[in-house]
Amino acid sequence: MISKNQIKFIRSLEQKKNRRREGLFVAEGPKVVGDLLRAGFVPHSIYSTADLPSLSALPTSLSVQTVTDDELQRISFLQHPQQVLAVFRLPADASTQQLPPSSLSLALDGIQDPGNLGTIIRIADWFGISDIYCSPDTADAYNPKVVQATMGSLAHVHITYCNLVTLLTNAPCPVYGTLLDGDDIYQQPLTPNGIIVMGNEGNGISPAVRPLITHRLLIPNFNVASETAESLNVAIATAITCSEFRRRF
Repeated sequence: MISKNQIKFIRSLEQKKNRRREGLFVAEGPKVVGDLLRAGFVPHSIYSTADLPSLSALPTSLSVQTVTDDELQRISFLQHPQQVLAVFRLPADASTQQLPPSSLSLALDGIQDPGNLGTIIRIADWFGISDIYCSPDTADAYNPKVVQATMGSLAHVHITYCNLVTLLTNAPCPVYGTLLDGDDIYQQPLTPNGIIVMGNEGNGISPAVRPLITHRLLIPNFNVASETAESLNVAIATAITCSEFRRRF
């Protein structure tokens, strides 16, 4: 039986300040938990309603606490809990924040919506982008909503929070940015390496970061006959941009 203190503790991890203080975050569902375990994330505690194959990567020193469906509902952040909830230790922050000059990476400048961030992490994983650099005002990658939206891709993509101005100044690779006054991405030369900057949902790339963009890109609007949306959702724009880079290289 799970105790009231355990329930209160797990629920407290919904808040960023508590996650940072405890050095822990929550993941749910056999796939997400299994992927994190296989990637080497360190489990603190695991609660499950069933004996699941995805938990085979558990260290022998850690046992799974069996809970009822009702108990899982009480600790879950999902409307429909998925058999297992795990509390993991946060990975250590990177001691250096240097751009890899020979590969493609992403920079997120003030992405606020947890669903967008989780989807972008999943997109990066799909397109083989292993590094994402986030401004301090970007949503927390270990928010339960973000973790769930990644569908396990958080296990495969390295997330670094840093000052993007410092990171991009004198960058050892091209700095691409999606801007409404940019040049048609389908008509511009691209490179297999570089960093792609994606901006805030409402305001785009921040004024401090914009001057550091060396290649300004635009995803063109093909519906020229009538009024359309002013811009694309940032996660969709990220997918289109990454796809065009990978299509060429």
